[in-house]
Amino acid sequence: MAGGAVRKRLELERMMGADVLFRKRGPAQGRPGADEALRELEEEVRGCRRCRLQQDRTQTVFARGDPHAELMFVGEAPGAEEDRQGVPFVGPAGKLLDKMIFAMGLRPEDVYVTNIIKSRPPGNRDPLADEIEACFPFLERQIDLVQPRIIVTLGRPASNALLGASGSMGDVRGRWRFYRGIPLMPTYHSAYLLRSPGQKAKAWEDLKKVVIALREGPPEPAGLF
Repeated sequence: MAGGAVRKRLELERMMGADVLFRKRGPAQGRPGADEALRELEEEVRGCRRCRLQQDRTQTVFARGDPHAELMFVGEAPGAEEDRQGVPFVGPAGKLLDKMIFAMGLRPEDVYVTNIIKSRPPGNRDPLADEIEACFPFLERQIDLVQPRIIVTLGRPASNALLGASGSMGDVRGRWRFYRGIPLMPTYHSAYLLRSPGQKAKAWEDLKKVVIALREGPPEPAGLF
């Protein structure tokens, strides 16, 4: 772990207490049969032909991490390295995401990471509206089976897809929203942060709110109105 991440983690431990670290739920606390259902869903995704992206992909990219995690990260779509390995967030943006997770006082294997799109768009372009529509039911089922306490959306496409919105990241990031009753924190995608490192401080402010919510309990929808 990088020195800066260690310092941030120690700071969080002192500020919030060490019991926030590595907290996870066992299978008994999730939906019964969720592990098997997720395996079946992954097989269904692997054979999906619902949109044009199936023509050029090497393989589908389903998820990584703990299916019993309290925290779920949802990104946009696989890139070239993800398409090659079949695992989300394993390229440079994935390495930065892992550093962000470590800085929160967590481990990458203790969260659940997926994308709204399970196949790589050509040239890493943004997914198109009909591609998101075709693939979104898979994400809905993942969320239903994992039952995270909190969702973090990474970037505009993921945030807008889950919120049913069309705004910019500047319009939505850093404020608690809700997806079907689950608290949701939109923040910048790690790929964007690689291109715009000056925005890392804002992303860190967003993630600190998530850490506090994991420690103290997430906000209630009624608290927004």
